[in-house]
Amino acid sequence: MRASFAEQAFMATCGATITSVEPGAVIIEFPFRDDLTQQHGFIHAGVVAAVADSACGYAALTLMPPEAAVLSVEFKVNLLAPAAGERFRAIARVIRAGRTLTVCAAEVHAIHGDARDDALVAAMQATMIALVDRPGIAEPQVLPADESGRE
Repeated sequence: MRASFAEQAFMATCGATITSVEPGAVIIEFPFRDDLTQQHGFIHAGVVAAVADSACGYAALTLMPPEAAVLSVEFKVNLLAPAAGERFRAIARVIRAGRTLTVCAAEVHAIHGDARDDALVAAMQATMIALVDRPGIAEPQVLPADESGRE
């Protein structure tokens, strides 16, 4: 999963990193950067949506067979507040995992200073699809668990 994430050029462009992986749940964080802002100086909604989408996809992938690849089928995002903060945290969890389709939810929080001082800036609901044996879809690479037991 981490190898797959490392291949996402856009996540690298955003400075996003996976900070937590558990079955059915993933957290991705990224820092505030001026080059990711819109005209008012807030993180662009496209960046917020893309990171939440990736968090949902990887949360879904944690419950899929090892040979599966994951793609987004659809998502809806509610932008609840301007994305202003020092860093951002997308917390995704699986709501219902099916054999083919998995429904997930994510929240994106803006962090200001102390991690206890955050603001909910977006909420997403997404549907992900498990793809197996599909030509043109690369097989995900499975890495051994690190010392914490996470993949």
